Amino acid sequence: MVDIKLKHFYIHPLLQGYIKKLWVFESSGRVPDTDIKLIVPNGLVKLVIPFKNGLSGKMDGWYHLSRENTIALIGISDIPSVVDAENNDATGTIGVEFSPLGVYRFFHFKQSDIKNQIHSLPDVLGKLGKNLEERIGNTVFVEDKIALIQNFLLTLFLKKESDLVFEHAIQIITNTNGKVSVKELSRQSGFSSRWLNTKFIDYLGVSPKNLGSILRFQYYYAKLITNPNSIITSKEFYDDYYDQSHFLKDFKRFTGTSPTGLLNSQNDFGSTFYK
Repeated sequence: MVDIKLKHFYIHPLLQGYIKKLWVFESSGRVPDTDIKLIVPNGLVKLVIPFKNGLSGKMDGWYHLSRENTIALIGISDIPSVVDAENNDATGTIGVEFSPLGVYRFFHFKQSDIKNQIHSLPDVLGKLGKNLEERIGNTVFVEDKIALIQNFLLTLFLKKESDLVFEHAIQIITNTNGKVSVKELSRQSGFSSRWLNTKFIDYLGVSPKNLGSILRFQYYYAKLITNPNSIITSKEFYDDYYDQSHFLKDFKRFTGTSPTGLLNSQNDFGSTFYK
């Protein structure tokens, strides 16, 4: 049986709120083929750095292989993806997940250009990304690798000033788990839906409506993973979906299967990130 561990790390004070999660995933071997290894959209752009064994990712026809001590930038997604280790050996991966309001402070290009895509960081940032990969490859201890990554991100972060209107709009959506209409978002922010859509596409990669759908789904998906019987029997999701068919449509969109299909599958890998 493969031993799986997930450990969360401290985030630099200046980056808190902009980086949501910083973790290290380790396993004693390759996750078995019987596991579907499913990752569902959570509204977060990610950096993934495998430091022990390579890591592959598949998303809507995209395939990307990150070898040891290379860095992959994964754009915001609204479709499921599947990950796997390159070799049948022990694995170790560092993950950085940027909050919806934070990614524009680090990567200063149109985020919709990498939506539902996986890219090598050097391909996106050029020499800056390549230099970071080389330094990580020459660093032995995981904690030191994480320190390098945080210092690198802090440098990028300080180059971009905050957009308070955009961040306020993001906070409205996240505080309600996506349960706010674009009309209400426009009213509370004081900006038109057209302005908000443009800003969100540039800074995050998806529209406010799409982000809301992802976060609303995530709220119930997390409950399904941690307490499946409760959500199925209580039908709590009726509070935020028109009916069961609406909920099932979103569930199929974001996972590729039905709640029953997912519960009947082995997804120890994907479930690890919710426990």
